[in-house]
Amino acid sequence: MNPQSKGLAVEDSLATDYLSEHHLELTLDGHYIRWRRDNPIHPRNWPVLRKCFDTGLICLLDFVLFLLGQVIGSIVLPPWSETFGRKRLYLISSALSSVCCVVVGVPHSLAAVIIGRVGTGMLAAIPYTVGGGSVEDMWSSRPRIWVMFLWTIASNLGLCIGPIMGTYVSTLLNWRWLFYIYAIIIGLMSVLFTFIRESRPSLLLTREVDKLCRYTGKRFQALNHDHHPDLRTFLKVALFRPAILFLREPLVFIISIMIAFAFSLLYIFTEALQPIYQTIGFSHTQSSLAFLAIACGIWFSTLTRLLDNRVFDTRRRKNLPFKPEDKLLGLAIGAPVLAVSLWWFAWTIPPKASNTHWIVPSVPLAMMGYALNEFDTVLYCYLGDCYLSYSASATAAVAFLRALLSGVFPLFTKQMFEGLTANVAVSVLAALATVFCIVPPLFIFYGERIRDRSPFAKHSVFIAGELGNKEEDY
Repeated sequence: MNPQSKGLAVEDSLATDYLSEHHLELTLDGHYIRWRRDNPIHPRNWPVLRKCFDTGLICLLDFVLFLLGQVIGSIVLPPWSETFGRKRLYLISSALSSVCCVVVGVPHSLAAVIIGRVGTGMLAAIPYTVGGGSVEDMWSSRPRIWVMFLWTIASNLGLCIGPIMGTYVSTLLNWRWLFYIYAIIIGLMSVLFTFIRESRPSLLLTREVDKLCRYTGKRFQALNHDHHPDLRTFLKVALFRPAILFLREPLVFIISIMIAFAFSLLYIFTEALQPIYQTIGFSHTQSSLAFLAIACGIWFSTLTRLLDNRVFDTRRRKNLPFKPEDKLLGLAIGAPVLAVSLWWFAWTIPPKASNTHWIVPSVPLAMMGYALNEFDTVLYCYLGDCYLSYSASATAAVAFLRALLSGVFPLFTKQMFEGLTANVAVSVLAALATVFCIVPPLFIFYGERIRDRSPFAKHSVFIAGELGNKEEDY
C-alpha cells in the first residue's frame, strides 16, 4: 500500500478497503483514483476470448460499409467516442445503417436514395475511425501488430469483394438486393453488438469511482483526461481535435496523405479495372474477378507481420525499449513495392500492350494488394503507438482526407483514363507512389524526434503513465 493509500486509510478505511478489493489506487499526488495494473475491468486485462469477440465484430463491421457521408462521420464520431464511449456508437450505427439500406432499396425515390446513402456513409465512418481507438483500448503494443493487421485486412478485403459481389448480384438479381442483403447482415450484427463491452478505459474508470462514491457516501474523482463538463467544452476541445492534429502534427498530416492515396487507388480501380480487363477479352462479370488478384496479395502481409514479431522479440531479449518506429519495416518494403507494381501494371495493359496474357498485369495487382495493406496496417499501427489514447482522433483526421479523396477521385477516373489512356493514367499514379518511397526512411530516422516535439504524442505517453499503464503497453 503506497503512502497515499495509508493516508486515505486513516481518514476512511471503508474507501481504502473498497479500492483494494476493486483493484484501484490513488495517483501519486493523492488527488485522483486510477486503475491498478492488475485490474480485471481494464480492457487490456480482459480475457482473450472477450477481446477477440469484440475486435472481430468491429472488423466485420469494417468489412461491409459505404463511403458517402464518411467525411462528416469521421469528424464528429471519433471525438464523441473518446468522451462518451465506444459501445453505444457501434450498436446505434449498425442498427441505423441497416435501416438506411432499406431506405435506399425499397422506395423509388432519388431523394430517399441520397438520404439513405449519406446516412449509411456517415455511420460507416465508425469502424474506420473509432475501431482504431477500440483496438488501442484492448490490446497492448505486441498483439496490436496482429490485431491492426486483421482490422485492415477486413477493410481492404471488403473493398475487393464489393465490386465482385455488386457485379454478380446486380446482374443475376437486382441492384436493390445489394442493399437488402447488406441490411440483413448489418441487422444481425446489431444484435451481436449488444454483447460487446464498453472499452474506453477513462469511461469505465469513472463508472467505478461513481460506485465508490455511492458505496461510501463521499465524493471522489477519477483520473479522467477525457472528461468535459459541458457541451461547449466538448465542442472546443474534443470535436476539433482531429482538425488540430491534421494541421499541426507532421506525422498525422503525412500519414493522412499516404493512406488517402492508397485507399483512393482502390476506388479508382473500382471504376477503371473492369473496363481494362474487358479490353483484354473478359466479359462484364468476369472482369470483376480481377479484384481477386488484389485480395490474394493482401494475405502476403502475414509474412511482414512475422518479421515485426521477430523485431519485437529481439529487442525484448536485449532489454531494449520498443519504439513505434520499430514497426515501420512493412512500410519500408511496401512503398517501393507499390511504386513497382503500378509501373508494371501501367505498361502491360492495352492499348500499349495489346497481346499480353492476362496473368502479366494480374501479378502487379497482387503486389499492389500487399503494398496497400502494408500502408494501412503499418501507418494505422504507427498512429496508435504514437498517439495512444488520442488514436481515434488521429485516425479521424486520416479518415476525413481518405473519405474526401476517395469520393472525389472516382468522379473523374473515367475521363482521366479515356483522355490520357490507361497507360499514362496509371503512370501518373505510379509517379506519385514513387515519391512516397522517401517517407519510410524519413519516419525511421526522424520519427522519434518529431514525436518528441509533438505536444499530443508527449501528452499521450504522460497520460498512459498517470493511468498506470505498463511501459510495454505504450
